[in-house]
Amino acid sequence: MSEEYFDRLVDTDRLEQYLTDTLGPADRYELEHHQEGHSNETIFVTWGDHELVVRRPPPGETAETAHDVLREYRVIDALSETPVPVAPTVSACSDHEIIGSDFYVMERLSGDVLRTTVPERFQNNAARETLGTELVETLAAIHSVDPETVGLSELGRPDGFTGRQVHRWRKQIEWARAVTADERTVETLTDVGEWLGANVPETAPSTLVHGDYKLDNVMYGPGDDPKIVGVFDWEMSTLGDPLTDLGWMLSYWWDPDDPAPPSATESLSNTFMDHPGYSTRNELVARYESATGITYSNDRFYRALAVYKLAALGEMFFRRYLEGNSDDPMYPRMRDGVPQLAARAKRIIDGDEPL
Repeated sequence: MSEEYFDRLVDTDRLEQYLTDTLGPADRYELEHHQEGHSNETIFVTWGDHELVVRRPPPGETAETAHDVLREYRVIDALSETPVPVAPTVSACSDHEIIGSDFYVMERLSGDVLRTTVPERFQNNAARETLGTELVETLAAIHSVDPETVGLSELGRPDGFTGRQVHRWRKQIEWARAVTADERTVETLTDVGEWLGANVPETAPSTLVHGDYKLDNVMYGPGDDPKIVGVFDWEMSTLGDPLTDLGWMLSYWWDPDDPAPPSATESLSNTFMDHPGYSTRNELVARYESATGITYSNDRFYRALAVYKLAALGEMFFRRYLEGNSDDPMYPRMRDGVPQLAARAKRIIDGDEPL
């Protein structure tokens, strides 16, 4: 990461004053840019004996409704007394005079986020199975929260949610294409969007929805038994169709007979679960249905929608790269990554990547 880019993320002196006012003075103040994520920016902060995390949007213009960190804070704070594991919140701030954007502060958790590798303590069949069941049962816990009880009844509009998802992500793609179309076009993505618009399920259940639930947005604790200690990245949470969450999670879960993930987006795909011992997608679905009482139907729609959303994010990432508003090395790869994702969504629609 360049020093110039980091300076766009945070004014170190003003953040220091904010933390002093919020938590009291500290004899140690250190900052580190965490670069594993690809959406909102994450900054690790050591403040005396406190290990903290600051979350803020990326610099520059963002698509409408994207990167809403204050929404993320509100949901995490509301879930603190529920069975859903979240990091303890510290404070939120809408004063752009401090670091140039909205931001919030939460405590930093200890454990492992699983991306390309799995810790040695989980390298046995019992742990491998538990890893998947813990993932899907935590999703079931999210979908079992009573929004009214935790003060989130006004978080979204469940009626018509699934159709609006298709429309929303089409609009995000259009926002990105205002810049990316000068570089290349992706006609298959347009075809996928049209199919999704014509195949929105007529009825759907309604729950609290995470919006980005997948393996590398949870943290497993340091013990030998896989136990999720925190669910992260709630910026797109709302009230709506829980099967959009399940389809999104399944789109990242690879079975042994699956084709390899798109080459340009390998960094977004964990494929270690195609080894012996891990649950299959069908087994995860059965576990989810048992835990929630919700039937997972219209699989092609929900998984194709998931990949379409990922392609939309990729197109937004590509625009940010072209405009010079990110130093994330993955963003330029979206020149080829988005067409590859569009092709995968089409394969799911055509039944060539079954559940």
